[in-house]
Amino acid sequence: MFLGITNTPRDYAWGSVSAIPELLGRTVTGVPQAELWLGAHAGSPSVVVNPAMVGGADTVLDWITAEPETALGTDRSGLPFLLKVLAAAAPLSLQAHPTPEQAREGFDREEAAGVPLDDPARNYKDPFPKPELVVALSERFEALSGFRPVADALAEVEVLDAGSGRLGPLVVHLQHGLEDTVRWLEETDDSARAVIGAVGHLATEAVAAAGADGRVTPNTATAADLARAYPEDPGVVVSLLMHRVTLARGEAMYLPAGNIHAYLDGLGIELMAPSDNVLRGGLTPKHVDVPELLRVLDFTPHPAPLLEPEHLAPAVDRFAPEGVGFALVRVTNDGRPVGAGGTAPLDGPSIAICTEGVVTLVGAHSATLLRRGESCYITPDEGDVTVEADAGSGTTATVFIATGA
Repeated sequence: MFLGITNTPRDYAWGSVSAIPELLGRTVTGVPQAELWLGAHAGSPSVVVNPAMVGGADTVLDWITAEPETALGTDRSGLPFLLKVLAAAAPLSLQAHPTPEQAREGFDREEAAGVPLDDPARNYKDPFPKPELVVALSERFEALSGFRPVADALAEVEVLDAGSGRLGPLVVHLQHGLEDTVRWLEETDDSARAVIGAVGHLATEAVAAAGADGRVTPNTATAADLARAYPEDPGVVVSLLMHRVTLARGEAMYLPAGNIHAYLDGLGIELMAPSDNVLRGGLTPKHVDVPELLRVLDFTPHPAPLLEPEHLAPAVDRFAPEGVGFALVRVTNDGRPVGAGGTAPLDGPSIAICTEGVVTLVGAHSATLLRRGESCYITPDEGDVTVEADAGSGTTATVFIATGA
């Protein structure tokens, strides 16, 4: 079965007012639209377009609860992913997610303490990890992700300081390592506050001095941007310690447990485990729990976490980080039928969204047509799905399908 689904985008303040409505073919209302959730997460379960197809169930969650074997198959107890369209027009919070063990321990701890699930200060809403990947839909998708080598951060700080000595305490902490530095910044004593203010001032001066030439590093430019929005936030300085990532359209990155990150700007397809466990460290008016964030952070410097897809066929790519239990398949072409090799390999229940053109999905028992912005739930009995584009349109057609792994 191909079951049409939809949802109301989440109106978080950092969202773009136009990117999601334009993708979905809806009216731009002027209200921020940050995330469109496609899945069975209780926080915003997808709405069924035609409830009569599934016994009157209004949401995917209601249907899965009523008919789990039809919706999920016999070997799953729940949908193993949450698919989102994410549209950032301002920085999201500086954050990280727990490992499976950390999530279980944290959830049990807060349950035992009697912290209500709807308490804004609660960190662990469920006992699950939240690994995630994002694929850029816009021409550029901007982010901070993961710690870079200390030597790189030190070099950036020394250039920014330009001999003023105002960033001397930051240099000293960096010489003791990333964990020492981040802990000092996040716990924010008077010396840290002075450095946060100095970094904002110096980065702003550097950007102004660069002028039209733009001869300033991406990290310094980002620190200046963040200082305008969050002038006393430790994230202004932490951003200098991180990889500044620009994804071109179609490129992806993977954010494992412990990875510190913040999306800055852009439209993307995001796929994650169906969890809502977020440990925040700044750049947000939401709850920040510094001790818990420091407990889950991985301070090991790694290369920028870009994710290369597996090329299954000329038109078919599969993004599948090892061990996470989900995968994202992208099928795209230039307006001609995909033909041989255009089959998306699916593992259990899946969700598809068309982001360009018009496509027809053909499974073992039925087929459905999706136009740009439309999405559907695919039951496991359909097996692998062949994607055919509208041959007469002459335009590119692209569909993303979230599935198990």
